[in-house]
Amino acid sequence: MTNRLKTLASGVRFGKFASVGLVGAAFDLTVSSLLIVFFGVVGEVAKLAGAEVAIIVMFLINDRWTFADAGAAGLAAKLRRFLKSNFVRSGGLLVQVLVVRGFRTVPISIPLFGIDLWQLIPLPVAIGASMFLNYAAETLFTWRVGTHSGQEESR
Repeated sequence: MTNRLKTLASGVRFGKFASVGLVGAAFDLTVSSLLIVFFGVVGEVAKLAGAEVAIIVMFLINDRWTFADAGAAGLAAKLRRFLKSNFVRSGGLLVQVLVVRGFRTVPISIPLFGIDLWQLIPLPVAIGASMFLNYAAETLFTWRVGTHSGQEESR
């Protein structure tokens, strides 16, 4: 198994990433749901806003915990990783928006206390659908774990 595949197969790192993802999901779902329910924002737009809040929170935690042993130190290096993180997560975000849009095309309504739950159900499904893509992209491209150049940049 190559070093990059071993890196991706790390149960400890994936566990940390998934734990951070739960925190991010809480931020994402809260922001997205509030925008949909209280401000009438369409699902795809609310998803984008919620996801960006989550990306910022998850980057900060991942940089200090999940990938603390990877990447160069310093504000400039951290800013480069943050921009990379936003870029690589755009693939996961595209998956999420497509899932939300796909659910919206299904003519179902689940009213509960004046809220259509069908508008909210796609949000966690979308997050789950993008998790593995985000893990691979963040590990290999943002923090470059398991690559020769990523090891040279180690803190």
